[in-house]
Amino acid sequence: MSLTTVHALSEFVELTDLANPSVTYWYEGCCPQSNKLLRLPRTVWAEKIAHGLMQQLAGQDRFSEEGKMYGILLVEAATGEQQVLQAFSGLLHGKSFVEGWVPPISGRECIRLEEAQTLEKLNAIKQELITLEQIPERQQWKIVSQEFATKLAELEAEQQLRKQKRSEERHQLLETQRGAALEAALESLNEQSRQAGIVRRRLKQEGDAVLQPLKQVIEQADARIRELKLRRKVLSRHLQTQMHDAYRLVNFAGESASIHSIQQFVASGGLPTGTGDCCAPKLLHYAATHGLKPVAMAEFWWGAATGDKIPGEFYGACIDRCQPILGFLLSGLPPLEPPLATPDPLAVVAEDDWLIAVNKPAGLLSVPGRYFDRQDSVLSRLREGYPNLQATHRLDQDTSGILLLAKDHATHRALSQQFQHRQIHKIYEAILIGSVASTQGTVDLALRSDFANRPRQRVDLLHGKPSLSHFRVLAGSDKLTRVEWLPVTGRTHQLRVHAAVGLGAPILGDRLYGWGTDWQTTDRLHLHARELKLLHPQSGQPLHLQTKTPF
Repeated sequence: MSLTTVHALSEFVELTDLANPSVTYWYEGCCPQSNKLLRLPRTVWAEKIAHGLMQQLAGQDRFSEEGKMYGILLVEAATGEQQVLQAFSGLLHGKSFVEGWVPPISGRECIRLEEAQTLEKLNAIKQELITLEQIPERQQWKIVSQEFATKLAELEAEQQLRKQKRSEERHQLLETQRGAALEAALESLNEQSRQAGIVRRRLKQEGDAVLQPLKQVIEQADARIRELKLRRKVLSRHLQTQMHDAYRLVNFAGESASIHSIQQFVASGGLPTGTGDCCAPKLLHYAATHGLKPVAMAEFWWGAATGDKIPGEFYGACIDRCQPILGFLLSGLPPLEPPLATPDPLAVVAEDDWLIAVNKPAGLLSVPGRYFDRQDSVLSRLREGYPNLQATHRLDQDTSGILLLAKDHATHRALSQQFQHRQIHKIYEAILIGSVASTQGTVDLALRSDFANRPRQRVDLLHGKPSLSHFRVLAGSDKLTRVEWLPVTGRTHQLRVHAAVGLGAPILGDRLYGWGTDWQTTDRLHLHARELKLLHPQSGQPLHLQTKTPF
């Protein structure tokens, strides 16, 4: 690797290979001052340069040990010479400054001591939380409560039989006995009932005597957990504020601003810790501060795969950290207009004065990203003809099928309430990898976000939210199974996790939960929202929307 930060093109590719400037992706952001859309392309040219860097990384084993995002920026110097900058996200082998790579954005070194002290406190909190979550009393309470529940169930079953027998004896006594003999016999049966109640209460008291001390310890631990989580939140926010005040970004208009000052232009009102550490901000900041004009940029993942990141794949700007600040970083560059391309028209499934349902193709967003209203999506395309259109639900970008949108606020509210109260019935169709043991059944799992590997979801019986889906096998073999899904709840990636974890057969083409199986080599996720059954928000009549499964 070169020891300098700026590299010659010849280090990565033969110059004769750089003949295709076709755009494959646009890095986009709105200028905070002018609100104009600013763009920087990723081109086939830039991807070839990036592939040259990948070859260099592949030649050194240490770059395969940790997975991370890398990037290149093709720049033009004042002399007209084109050169290459290269950067990594975060730390590389535990270091922020590495020869041959763009350095981190300045400012963080000013709070290095405070950062180290805060991270030490956060790590101590993390370890204490782990200890509190794993206290032995939790397992003891679970075991003992189950034991007493079993004993109580057995006792109640036994007493129920005795109660039935006493009832029969009472009936017989009333028919055969009279006077004092009858009263004595009935009193004996009543005493047996009272003794049964005493035995049952004693068993519950015994259980409480054992469980209550355990419960108190657990409640104290949970109270401490809540306290620690609150303290962790306060420390993290304080460190984040310090970092955002310290980091100063420079754009191509020569303006300098802290990340904290840029937050006022962010729709969410805040930016996560680590903003400014990714490849794109480091590359653009370096180019702006060294008088280099950016031509094209490309970011890719290298090293161990994690979450949805695959080695050698190109990715766009990350939604949380990079997208919100791209508008400022690109300010000062001349606006670039992408070539006009007419997207394929969306197939309309149903439409009237109140709603429209379309057949969303796989790969297209349902709605624009959180920080970018003009991003290509079903909603942004349709709003050209229907300015007040609102989406009533979402489909994953990789999922195809029926997407329902409302043309006015009242319709949107009515349909949203139907979704919220689970009055709209959804039917999906999918192809799974492998066979499924049952021909039909239900998957019931508690899901939550896998914060370390977003956007993945994980099963968490303690902290997850309930998710329920019914399934029916339509056709199958040892290699592939066609399944019909009827989700009851609507959690993120619900059907994908239910297939992969619940049935042990991930959906064909699922890069997040498919675990790299050979059957995954396909150009799409084989999951399709085939049908919607609802009541029309205006007429109240049943409405059954259907599409043909495209695989």
